[in-house]
Amino acid sequence: MIYFISDLHLSPRTPGAIRLFKAFLARIAHPDVARNNRLYLLGDCFETWVGDDDMEDPCHQEIIAALAQASAAGLAIHLQHGNRDFLLGQDFARAAGLTLLPDPYVLSTPQWQFVLSHGDALCTDDEAYQQFRAQTRRPDWQAAFLAKPLRERLAIAAQLRQQSEAAKREKSAYLMDLNPGETDDFLRQHGYATFIHGHTHQPATHDHIVDGIHVERWVLADWSEDRGEALSWDGAQLRRESLLPS
Repeated sequence: MIYFISDLHLSPRTPGAIRLFKAFLARIAHPDVARNNRLYLLGDCFETWVGDDDMEDPCHQEIIAALAQASAAGLAIHLQHGNRDFLLGQDFARAAGLTLLPDPYVLSTPQWQFVLSHGDALCTDDEAYQQFRAQTRRPDWQAAFLAKPLRERLAIAAQLRQQSEAAKREKSAYLMDLNPGETDDFLRQHGYATFIHGHTHQPATHDHIVDGIHVERWVLADWSEDRGEALSWDGAQLRRESLLPS
């Protein structure tokens, strides 16, 4: 079974979501099934990530330990960066026992082909966000940011998070969704593969007709303190699975 999740936004302020995630990992990494399963985390696993030197945070340690345990049991774990945790690096990947993926990433199975992305790069109507995204993905910006003391980076991240939440309240809904034309071009460029992404927090299944070809776009749900969701592929169909506290 292949599982897709995104937008968990895990942090010390989300103990319920962390418990849900750990229970989900324990289930799909059970020794009886782990080697037959794969997990794809499509961005924003963490609410914020200011550098791999922040792995000593107790909350981060708890999540990394759960990922590493699942990986050691045989679960193949793959992760894409989100807009909140784009600074996750190879030190984190090694500690958690997972593989970092480019965005986008084409996943081919014997039965079907998927293209995976966090999704934020296609929200092109939000020009201010795209300018910020382009700046923060530059190697020179990242090097300068990571050179700052950890305490300063955490303060900057908290300030940016507050500004982002305030900006969302002022933005029209269409600005925070994928641009239709850009999305159709994306589907065309990736061979009309089924598109799976997160970011928008608007779970749905969309039908696109691109060059006369029907293409599905599955939007993953964000997680909360009392609810999560996983999308699974069993080789024949995609299914949404609600994850609730036990």
